[in-house]
Amino acid sequence: MVGVAEEAELNRLELQVENGGGNVWEYLCLVKKLKIRRSKNVLRHGLALLGDSKGRSKLGGDVWTLYEQVAIAAMDCWSLEIAKDCIQTLMKKFPESIRVGRLEGMWFEAKGSWAQADKVYSGLLEEHPLDQQIHKRKIAIAKAQGKLLEAVEGLNKYLDIFMADHDAWRELADIYISLQMYKQAAFCFEELILAQPSNPLFHLSYAEVLYTLGGLENLKLSKKYYAAAVDFTGGRNTRALYGVCLCGVAINQLAKGRSREEKESSELPSLAAAALVKDYKQRSAEKVPLVMSVLEQMKAISL
Repeated sequence: MVGVAEEAELNRLELQVENGGGNVWEYLCLVKKLKIRRSKNVLRHGLALLGDSKGRSKLGGDVWTLYEQVAIAAMDCWSLEIAKDCIQTLMKKFPESIRVGRLEGMWFEAKGSWAQADKVYSGLLEEHPLDQQIHKRKIAIAKAQGKLLEAVEGLNKYLDIFMADHDAWRELADIYISLQMYKQAAFCFEELILAQPSNPLFHLSYAEVLYTLGGLENLKLSKKYYAAAVDFTGGRNTRALYGVCLCGVAINQLAKGRSREEKESSELPSLAAAALVKDYKQRSAEKVPLVMSVLEQMKAISL
């Protein structure tokens, strides 16, 4: 995540460069460092720098980094011929480079030549089987073609090797949800919570999956994870507060006619409802009557 000071510095440099002053290379380096995709600006200023023989010579070995940066920006902007020229220049200089090989695969992806891109990546993986970026590119190809089950298979194989990749677990969970495979999605969020037990987003997502699965035990567990998300966010997560209320209602509906122990106390949902009303009074007072009406219809509370 980009900090406020870093973003301010980037905007300052960008303004200078856009007005014909400032250090273009310094600006491009900061864009790359912060991993921000200012593709149109990178393409325009990067090409100008590459076209200036005097400025290009001052870069020394960094000129190859600039070719790579411009190639990626060109693909983002659908300037595929420019990207191709940059990649070919890099391939002449570094014919055995896996980094340049990835760029070639990405260029085929940008063209929509999925089979050719997959062939490039498969060839690279034979030489470099533990390259995470190439594995991810193959998964991206499957997703781009709508082959979600193939993407799931690829992610599972990837996670067998790189189990600590939290982004991959989240990606897999999202695909499972899109396929309505909620039990599998729940497993992914369990892994994420084990890895980052204080991340409220994972608790919230897991609670939502459990709520969707339904059933008394899943709803009780869902309420606990909604409550954890509320706790980790200082009581101000609106989705989690609504989730606590909804779980309380659903649990009591399912527990009708059952033993008293199986029924749900109204204390936590009532506290969640009161917190919701208080939060709306502070942020958007005109919506309070609507919120109270919804909560009362849920019969989750006694405000």
